[in-house]
Amino acid sequence: MSMITSTNAAHSAATIPSRSGDFTARAEAVAKVAAAAATSVDRDSRFPTEAFDEIRRQGLLGILVPEALGGEGASPSDVIDICYRIAQSCGSTGLIYAMHQVKAACILPYADGNPTLEAIVRRLAKDQLLLASSTTEGLAGANIRESEAPIEYAGDQISLVRKATCISYGLEADGIVTTARRSENSAPSDQVLAVFLKSSYTLDPSHSWDTLGMRGTRSEGFMLRAKGVVGNIVATPYEKIHLRSMVPSAHLFWGAVWAGIAASAVARGQAFIRSASRHSNGKVPPGAAHLTSAAASLHTLLGLLARAARKYELAIDDADALQSLEFQTMITLTKIEASELALATVLRAMRACGLAGYRNDSEFSIARHLRDVLSSPIMINNDRVLGNLGGPTLMTPLPRTIMR
Repeated sequence: MSMITSTNAAHSAATIPSRSGDFTARAEAVAKVAAAAATSVDRDSRFPTEAFDEIRRQGLLGILVPEALGGEGASPSDVIDICYRIAQSCGSTGLIYAMHQVKAACILPYADGNPTLEAIVRRLAKDQLLLASSTTEGLAGANIRESEAPIEYAGDQISLVRKATCISYGLEADGIVTTARRSENSAPSDQVLAVFLKSSYTLDPSHSWDTLGMRGTRSEGFMLRAKGVVGNIVATPYEKIHLRSMVPSAHLFWGAVWAGIAASAVARGQAFIRSASRHSNGKVPPGAAHLTSAAASLHTLLGLLARAARKYELAIDDADALQSLEFQTMITLTKIEASELALATVLRAMRACGLAGYRNDSEFSIARHLRDVLSSPIMINNDRVLGNLGGPTLMTPLPRTIMR
């Protein structure tokens, strides 16, 4: 596994893992387009159409699909690096790309032998389909481990009517990957994962999206009505998909987005300190200490993500290892620490810039970065994530030695 650097030359020492220089060049092309539209996407709270046109041109939506099904067989580390690079230009674009790849990661290992899902996977690669997620619902809110709406059956035909409180970029997506109760007689925790393409569902808006940051994700609410066949349902219970695929890919891909936002903020801090130094006869500006702190926390964040990515890739074919409390604790704490480190890094970079970073109309503005990165402990809520580990942690004996 080779190591690649941040898109900002100022962060040439900041590294996260990747395997493909080709992916790097393609991600850089997207980042350039995303940067040009980022202000408009944020200001107008609109989907980053220009960036996703380029993502499709670069063929980056289907890279996780195995080569045998028409994809490129990319690794999680490849996706992590792409998310990181794109997010340095536009946090919303990076997060949408990450959310799409999380859904791909939740389908691909379980599609083998299911003609309906295999056909969708082939189209994902060939037609560069964009997948959205529907895992939050009605009274359950962000508790994605329970579903209210059941799958209804009529022979081999199925239907689903779901009060989806949040479907990011739902109107722009080509398909939706959704959780649901297995049947009308199933408990809320007995869930399945189903995949529907755009021609087989309708979305009626129910909640708008006017937020502080991540405005381009358009994470609106809808009434989802979908129809399909039994083959649209992933055979593996969602409980297993959640632990093996959803949790690790979401925490790592989203973490890479937050790291990209943080790296961009530090780059602006560096540019400001250099400019201030030139205008003060080489004197070290007051914000230099904050910049040093920001750069240090960024490197800590990147190291955290790199270590977690390596552990995930080593365990990716071992279901027992992925479902173990040790792995789940590690990947969950990676999410918590990454979100807090990213936020701290952006705040330190803003303090390095002072008022120039606080202003919206400054070339050194870090306002959008701060608003976007504030989503990191909220959109996948840190308190809820930690709470999910509470029960197992209480039942697990503490280590009796440091050296093993």
